[in-house]
Amino acid sequence: MTYPKRWLIVPAAGIGQRMQAECPKQYLRIQSRFILDITLSRLLDALPFDGCMVPLNSSDDWWNETEASRDTRVSTCMGGEERADSVRAALQALSDKASPEDWVLVHDAARPCVHRADLERLVSTVGSHPVGGLLAAPVADTLKKGDKSTTPEVVETVDRKHLWRALTPQMFRFGMLVEALENARRNELSVTDESSALEIFGKIPVLVEGRPDNIKVTVPADLELADFLLNRSK
Repeated sequence: MTYPKRWLIVPAAGIGQRMQAECPKQYLRIQSRFILDITLSRLLDALPFDGCMVPLNSSDDWWNETEASRDTRVSTCMGGEERADSVRAALQALSDKASPEDWVLVHDAARPCVHRADLERLVSTVGSHPVGGLLAAPVADTLKKGDKSTTPEVVETVDRKHLWRALTPQMFRFGMLVEALENARRNELSVTDESSALEIFGKIPVLVEGRPDNIKVTVPADLELADFLLNRSK
C-alpha cells in the first residue's frame, strides 16, 4: 500500500505592514534567530515531510541570510501579492512531485510558537479524513461588534459559543486544495486562509483544538510575548 506523502508550505512573501519594522516580520529576530528560521525548524523537526516549499517576495533581501536557506529540506519559489497567491504558487511548484491524495500543511511564517503535540494531534485526527482540517482555539473572550465610526461604539455582544480562532497549520488534500484555491481565484473571492477556500468550495474541514499560545506575530507587542513563550517551551 502506498501511503500519501506529506508536504509543508510556509508562505513568506508578506511585508508585514502592521509591524512597522525595517524588514518583513518573518525576518525579525527572537533570541538572535529569524522568526522564519524558528518556525521552519520547529515544524521540520517535529514531523517528517517529503518536501517543504517557502514562497518568497520578489524583492526579498533577507532569505540568503537564513539558516533555512542552507537546509536541504527546504525549497523556495516566487510568492504572490496575497497569501492565497503564494500558496497556489507553492502548490504549482510541488505539482510534479505531489499526488492529489497527498497531504499539504500550510503554516504561517510568523507563527513560531507551534507545539509538536499540536502538530501530531492534527495529523492523527485528520489523517483519514477525506478533506482535512485545521488547528483552532475556542474563543474565550467576550466578543463585541462595533459600528463603523472613527471611535467605534458597541453594536452588540456576540455569542462566543461555538466560535473558534483559526490557527495554523491547516492540513488538506493536495488536489482538493488546488481546486479550492483556483475556484476562489476564478470567482474573484477573497480568502484569508485555506479553510475558507475549502468551505467556499463546499467542503467541511475538521476543527482540531490547539494551544491558544500558538500566536501569530503581527504587532510589536507580539515579539516580547513570543520570546517569553519560546523560552518557556525549551
